[in-house]
Amino acid sequence: MFELSRYDGRHRLKGSVSLSIAMSLLAVMVIWIYPSFSGSFEDVDEEFLQAYPEGVIQVFDIRTMASLEGFLAFELYIFGWTILLGLYLAYLAAGTVASDVERGRMDILLSMPVSRARVVGEKFASLAVPIVVVNVLTPIVIYAAAALVDEPLAVAGVAAIHLLSIPYLFACAGIGLVASVVVDRTGIAQRLALGITFGLFMLESLLSGTDYEAIGAVAPMRYFDPNEVLIDGTYDLVGAGVLVAMTVVLLAASQLWFRRRDI
Repeated sequence: MFELSRYDGRHRLKGSVSLSIAMSLLAVMVIWIYPSFSGSFEDVDEEFLQAYPEGVIQVFDIRTMASLEGFLAFELYIFGWTILLGLYLAYLAAGTVASDVERGRMDILLSMPVSRARVVGEKFASLAVPIVVVNVLTPIVIYAAAALVDEPLAVAGVAAIHLLSIPYLFACAGIGLVASVVVDRTGIAQRLALGITFGLFMLESLLSGTDYEAIGAVAPMRYFDPNEVLIDGTYDLVGAGVLVAMTVVLLAASQLWFRRRDI
């Protein structure tokens, strides 16, 4: 069991470590520059936020810059985790099935005694490697870097935001997986996944607080809020459950579609 997942997972390990290094460097840079601005933020935080266009405040949900937690929530977790990593996982997942179909490897794979549903499921499961690796290595670097600049972070808060980001990233990957089984061409599937994922982020951000806010319920971003975890110290376990359910639905839909399609 899980031979396909293990095979693909091993090939993703090197890239996952590189991804973790890149995100760790981004985190170190954000933490390193914070002390240079922290004094100014404490005095004029409200005026500083008012200097941002209202649209930017709404899209990125900026609440405060006067604490390292607020600074990280905006600079690292909303931009780096919610947007960049979400897009990256959608892009990565979009190539899982489409690339094998495009290159003719899927015919060889399906000639073995494996079902189409199993192929889709195990290829999706291999994405756990980058998701887990980046959420294990990066928080260690974040906590150490914060201690070095004498701005310690609560271990529970840092651990919680990375644990809660795992179902969010899987949900984003689920969007890419659907694109991967619907479209034969890898490049088209990846662009489609990026467009849908970013479109959902903008949809949720721009409709929040309006009469059409309910439409944003389809966006994974609604259920992962770095500000709530780092600033408010609250954990949305219900939202995490919704993300898990969303991932299961996207995976099941992908398996059903791939079982019925002609390759």
